[in-house]
Amino acid sequence: MSSFLPSLQSLAKGAAATAAGLSTVGFSLLYYGQNYLIYPSAFPPGSRTEVPTPDQFGLSYEKLELVAQDGVKLHCYLLQQTKDLPQPETVAVLGAEGMDDNEFAASRPTVIMFHGNGGNLGHRIPLARIFYLKMRCNVLMMCYRGYGLSEGSPCEKGIKMDSQAGLDYVTSHPALSTTPVILYGQSIGGAVSIDLASRNPLAVRALILENTFLSLPRLVPTALPVLGPFAFLCHQKWDSAAKLPLVPRRVPLLMLSGVLDEVVPREHMLGLWELVRRREGADEASPTKGEPAGACPAPEGSLSRYVEFGNGTHNDTCVQPGYWASIAEFIQAIEQEDARKAGEGQAPHL
Repeated sequence: MSSFLPSLQSLAKGAAATAAGLSTVGFSLLYYGQNYLIYPSAFPPGSRTEVPTPDQFGLSYEKLELVAQDGVKLHCYLLQQTKDLPQPETVAVLGAEGMDDNEFAASRPTVIMFHGNGGNLGHRIPLARIFYLKMRCNVLMMCYRGYGLSEGSPCEKGIKMDSQAGLDYVTSHPALSTTPVILYGQSIGGAVSIDLASRNPLAVRALILENTFLSLPRLVPTALPVLGPFAFLCHQKWDSAAKLPLVPRRVPLLMLSGVLDEVVPREHMLGLWELVRRREGADEASPTKGEPAGACPAPEGSLSRYVEFGNGTHNDTCVQPGYWASIAEFIQAIEQEDARKAGEGQAPHL
């Protein structure tokens, strides 16, 4: 029996050492390697070198090299509206008679697109094409640092500077500076949009958010369960729950949620929607799990709206029936409200 005790002691010491080792690996992986987990810019393979261009989809565009505050150069695309587009599916805009191309561009909304954490801006051109041809929006397609052909390495601080560079470009553009700016963000791009709007409340007209989250530390336990115990080490915060209340009530939000999202649980979008409703003075509770919301407006007089897609997953919500109709109706409602305010002598964006 006594000879067996050293073996037990050795086993206990070995188990303790293994546990300590695994804990150290977990700590190190999350703390030092989290940028590689959160920003997989090389996935799918080729994403850092093979970047589709809008002309491959029949669209004229301007290739931009925007420079962030810290000097990092960003590879972006601008699709500026012209009055006459050759594509047969182009939607006509009433009241454009007598305008030249710059005047027409200045009369249309400008959408700034912030993509998810995989791929590059070129993979989102089919989405930009719908904004451009079907809704006749100007479109600025951003590509974060470390993604596609942009310089640098991605991180929260850097991407915040990247988004600001995009907004600053639009607000200083000779034709686009007076247009209503709408931020469109998918997944982590939604967090980028919320942060940018919170820091520029007078420059942003509206937000369109798809399958985004309350914050990254609150997402870790479900997105990466093995690292759940170490979520407190997540230094890439993207704390949208804290930033969204800083976005003023005059900025409406359209929230588009895939109920079957396997990456960002539905509860995150519902949590953000509840913050929107509180901001706008709602009393009723938001829909709960198991009770599909369908299309849920904010209080009377608000343009904000929450729309669920029962078959939508993280990456295919944007192709679900009704997705683009919801966006088109939202943008049209903004245009109508701005036209009404202009008719009443009010500044349309305030």
